Amino acid sequence: MRRSALFRSRPLLLASSTALLVVLFFSVNLILSATSRQASPENQSASSVQTLFKSIGLGGDDELGLNDESDKVTLDEGENDPASKIEKRTLKKGESVYTILTAAGLTPSEIHRLTVQLKGSPALKGLKAGKTYEFETGRNGKFVRFSLQSSPYETLHIVRDEQTGKLSAEREAIEYDTRVATLEGTLNSSLSSELRSRNRSSLNPKLRKILSARLNFRKDIQAGATYRILFQEQWSGTDFIGTGDILAVEISSKGRNFNAYQFTNAKGDTAYYDEKGRAIMQGRTMFIQPCRFSRVSSGFGYRTHPVTGRRQYHGGVDLAAPTGTPVKAVADGRIIFRGRKGNAGNMITIAHSGKVHTMYLHLSRYASGSRYGKKVKQGDIIGYVGSTGRSTGPHLDFRIIRNGRPQNPLVALKQTAPRRSLSPSELHRFMARVQTYHQQLGSERPVMVADTGKQRETLL
Repeated sequence: MRRSALFRSRPLLLASSTALLVVLFFSVNLILSATSRQASPENQSASSVQTLFKSIGLGGDDELGLNDESDKVTLDEGENDPASKIEKRTLKKGESVYTILTAAGLTPSEIHRLTVQLKGSPALKGLKAGKTYEFETGRNGKFVRFSLQSSPYETLHIVRDEQTGKLSAEREAIEYDTRVATLEGTLNSSLSSELRSRNRSSLNPKLRKILSARLNFRKDIQAGATYRILFQEQWSGTDFIGTGDILAVEISSKGRNFNAYQFTNAKGDTAYYDEKGRAIMQGRTMFIQPCRFSRVSSGFGYRTHPVTGRRQYHGGVDLAAPTGTPVKAVADGRIIFRGRKGNAGNMITIAHSGKVHTMYLHLSRYASGSRYGKKVKQGDIIGYVGSTGRSTGPHLDFRIIRNGRPQNPLVALKQTAPRRSLSPSELHRFMARVQTYHQQLGSERPVMVADTGKQRETLL
């Protein structure tokens, strides 16, 4: 028996199959449109769409494969950027930043613009042979990044955005040894001028953030007030880099005491409490805005997908912003994934306390210091807005996952931190921690003394 010509012609078979799928698609849409007119809840129609397409193997159109808000989000961990190649190289005799970038294909005008951005940087001169640097190439083998420790304090990164081709220069502060230091004294004027005279002005905004809910710095703290501050510092050998977290602060003024102590509870939440274990910074928002954006181009929940035109579930919000807009960590946490992930494009996932994760999709590139496993602070730049993956234009697809389920980010961004009350066992641990702080504040084991007399700074 002769086979039909339809089965002998592969192109004709493919065309016929495609036509059948198109007819099926439009038939389904007509049926569901009629159904949605009868059933008023919008989600019922959308859910029917998802059920039908899942049954025929087409799946959902959300970038992470979600079909509705009951779906559990798969949290990948690690780095996934197999196309990039990172090499550690050694500076040869006669080489310079200029010769390295020229060999990488950068034009003299491009290098000149970078030189203007890096005016005064020690990386541009005085480099010696034997110094190591990192050189990264992308999918097409072309230059992506050049990284060099330019001083004891910072690393220089020259990066080309693979999507736009734009070059930029970035300076990344180097992580150093963390030591604990104390600062104490009696004020002659204001606390800010006191800290400035002690070369620790960076403590002032941190103190205000901690205690602003309890006191007025101008009215409540005046000349004659005494203070003790226990805080972290970053050092490289004998070189001071900067201040870190404030661990404890005790201020006595006009017969009133203002105390705050840092403590991390059993859930991993770090906050400040007074001497009785009462939480201090109430009413603050849990998350900050991930980036500056002009509008919400696509909301959370069911939407008409901008690429497919179909009614589908969306597990995040799309924030429209120009390519290259900095993207920030919305809260303290640790980067558990950085890499490319299908329709999501370049993506970063951060784990926070309380079984909360945030996701940042469609990034044009990553910030130079945002690597897998790194701890980040609220407000740290982790990447830049782009349009990688399945996207119609530059935007940030921002997501919040709580206990494995997607949450509406626009609602979560407005939420304030819940009142942190300590359990009896935690209160016991807190009091023990305060006692340790007092021992450190009263330490007489000086590693470095900045001043003499009433004012003293001691490194523990």
